[in-house]
Amino acid sequence: MKDLINNILTAPVYDVAVKTPLERLPLLSTRCENHIFAKREDMQPVFSFKCRGAHNKLIRLSETNAAPNGVITASAGNHAQGLAFSAEILKIQATIVMPNTTPEIKVNAVKRFGKDWVNVVIYGDNFDEASDHAQKLQKEKGLAFVH
Repeated sequence: MKDLINNILTAPVYDVAVKTPLERLPLLSTRCENHIFAKREDMQPVFSFKCRGAHNKLIRLSETNAAPNGVITASAGNHAQGLAFSAEILKIQATIVMPNTTPEIKVNAVKRFGKDWVNVVIYGDNFDEASDHAQKLQKEKGLAFVH
């Protein structure tokens, strides 16, 4: 457990993530007769906690040169944005496969966060089809898959 806590506290994510506050939720606290707090991950640059995991993975891949051809993922939203944001900062080529059903606002956010280092591929009518296509591209192009 001590190693896990140390890994969390020393994860190299704070060059993309910000320390967000905990805010007490008074109505829910009253209803539950307890102190209920929410971690304000909506205050992250990509509006979710997903930038932490994506950035940590890309840092680890960079350290071992495990992604010389770049990375790939399938996502319809927050993971895609987090990966795009991190890829842009670390200058790692990333391909993000998103299904046709992805809202345009999400696709545009990914393109904006990863403007120079991210290729967005729209494929399939659902996440499973996009994911299958991403795995096919991963094998064809020798990319590292970032779940």
